[in-house]
Order: sequence, then C-alpha cells, then structure tokens
Amino acid sequence: MGSADYILAINLVVAGLLAAAFMTIAVHDVDRVSARWLAFGYVLGMAYFAIEFSIPSFDNARPVVVAAFAAFLGATIAFNGGLALKYGVSPPWSQMLFFLFAATVAVYFVQDLPRQSFIRMMAYQFPYAVMQFVGLGIVWSSRQRRDRLDHMLMAVLAASALQFLSKPFIAHALGGWGANPQVYLQSSYALVSQSLGTMFGLAIALLILVILVRDLLAEVMSKSETDTLSRLLNRGGFERHAELALRGATRQGVPVALVIADLDHFKSINDSFGHASGDRVIEAFAGFLRDAAADHHVAGRIGGEEFAIILPGTNLAAARLFAEGTRSAFGALPVDGLPPEHRCSASFGVAELHAGEGFADLMRRADAALYQAKNAGRDCVRISSGVTAGRAAMAANAG
Repeated sequence: MGSADYILAINLVVAGLLAAAFMTIAVHDVDRVSARWLAFGYVLGMAYFAIEFSIPSFDNARPVVVAAFAAFLGATIAFNGGLALKYGVSPPWSQMLFFLFAATVAVYFVQDLPRQSFIRMMAYQFPYAVMQFVGLGIVWSSRQRRDRLDHMLMAVLAASALQFLSKPFIAHALGGWGANPQVYLQSSYALVSQSLGTMFGLAIALLILVILVRDLLAEVMSKSETDTLSRLLNRGGFERHAELALRGATRQGVPVALVIADLDHFKSINDSFGHASGDRVIEAFAGFLRDAAADHHVAGRIGGEEFAIILPGTNLAAARLFAEGTRSAFGALPVDGLPPEHRCSASFGVAELHAGEGFADLMRRADAALYQAKNAGRDCVRISSGVTAGRAAMAANAG
C-alpha cells in the first residue's frame, strides 16, 4: 500500500466524519437545510474515495473512472447547493446538473486520448475548478452581511479552484499520473494530488463548520435577547446593543439620541378590556416602532409597557420630531380587541448624548424627560434639559 493509498484512506474517513458533523447540525436544527446538502456532498465524497480504491481491481477501468469523476463532481455540486442555501442564494441546480452531465460525457470520451495528454488531464480538473468558482460566486453574491470568516472561505475556494487548474502542470512536472488508471495511486503525482485535496478539502469544510456554528450561536443569542411578545430586544439585549451603538457613534463623531416611551393608562386597559387586549396594544406599538425604526436604530421593550429606541446619527431636535411623529401616528391607530372609538396614547422622553456621558447617564436623563411628560398630562413629548432628576421624585405623580 503506497503513500497515496494511505492518504486516500484518510480522506475516506475524514469525509465520513465531516458528513456526520454536518448531519448532526441538520438533525439538531431541522430548518437548516443547507447542512443536509453539505452532509450529502461529503457522502458523495466518500463514494468517490471508495471508487478510487476499487479501480485497480478492474481490467476495464473506463466506467469506474468516469463514475469516480461523476461522484466527486456531484459532491462539489451538492456542496454548492448547501452553500447557496446557507447564504440565502437560489441554488443554480439546473445549470450545475447540466454541467455535471456534459462534463461526465466529456471525461468518458477524452479517455480515448493518450493518457499523458494535457487536454485529457485538464478535462478531469477543469470541472472541479469551475464548481469551486461557482461556490465563490455564491458567497460573493449573497446579500447577507459577510465578516472575516466569509472572506476567508472565498479566498480558500479561489485557491482550491486554482490548485485544480494547476494539477495537469504538476502531473507533467512529476512524470505523469501513471501509465494506466490501475497504477495511478502508485505515482508521485497521486501523492501530491491527494495531499492537496486533503488540505483544501479540510480547510473549506472546517471554515463552513465554524461559520455554521457562528450562525447558530448568533441565533441563540438573538433569541435570548428578544422579547417574545413585542419581538423587539428585551432589556438586556437593548442595553448591550445600545452600548455598541453609542460607542460606534462616538467613534464616528456623530450625535446619538435616546427616546423612551411609556404607554399611557396601560393598567386601565388591562382592567377594562383584559390582558389579551393589553398584549395586543403592546404588539401594536412594538410593530409601529419596528416599522418606524431604520436599520441602524436599536429598539427594545425595556419594561412592561415601556419602550426605548437609540437613534445614532440623530440630534435632539430630530429625535424630538421622531417621537412626535410616533406619538401622533400611534394615537390614531386602532387596536384589535379595543372598541373602535378607543384610542391609545404614549408619553415620550428624549435625550441626546452629551460629551463625557455614558449609556446609564443618557438613560437617566431620557427617563427624567419621560416622567416630565407623564406629569404634564401624558400623550406628549418632553426633552431632557440636561439636568437629571430622580425618578423616585416624580413616581408619585406618574401612572
């Protein structure tokens, strides 16, 4: 058993382990269809390695060689399908399957060429390179936000495509890829080729696994930070994201404002119409706030009927206009479960971050402005004067 045989055996085992890893993710998250296709891709990879092992036992190796080629190209197609589903891109199934058919037919007929023919060798490697470039294009065309890991994956996919294109040149430099398919694994080229495949295959698979785990952790954190009823950030999530938004605005040198809102007479709504109606009021206000917020705003439900939104890039005057517009529009909004003539209202406190302040200081001043609005009769907007008043001092007059 030569060195290339050992590497092929290792590749077979590694492909099986990777298939199991992706299937484990798919089983634990049934909505993650991409993991199933990735697992299927590595199952086809196992089939390719198993077929490669069997080639020396056949006198007529042509059908087996073509089957091995089709299995490996099919593996790259299944991988690209999973990649597309993970990155929210429509998988180009029909184009990839047509390419699989055309490339397999071409490989069947190029075997009539001399074995050391450059065209024959390139006919094997070029389709693999194309599929790696297709994978690169899928990640590149995704509208999802890409971070360093995604860019690393694109770089490795590009390098993998280039190594496939380089293999005919490597084969010529090493004296070819064996006199016939049966002795391919005994050639120096087979050792180099299988080693390169192992290196790039593992790098791509591990990156994808890390990316999938990253996304799973992000989803878990998002769920832990999301208020179930309003579908806005809960208090903990709001505070964490607000701190990040404040730091970003400070670095960029742009203003940032905070608006706090409290639903008026919410207890009386629960008492008069029931808690289900109260829940619908919260859902209605949260939906309105969600629709009014821009992508870079941070909105959350920070208490029972209390909401807050951080507005990076917004000064005090603009934040007041935002609050006034939200107050006016919500006041005219009918809520399911309440009498048609009943209209809900909310009070708002607005503050702009001052130099040297932190998030807690901004919250205290916006909270003080909110209680000024409550004391002024509710259904109005008040802005922070810059002097923080104790919440406890006004709590007696607030409802």
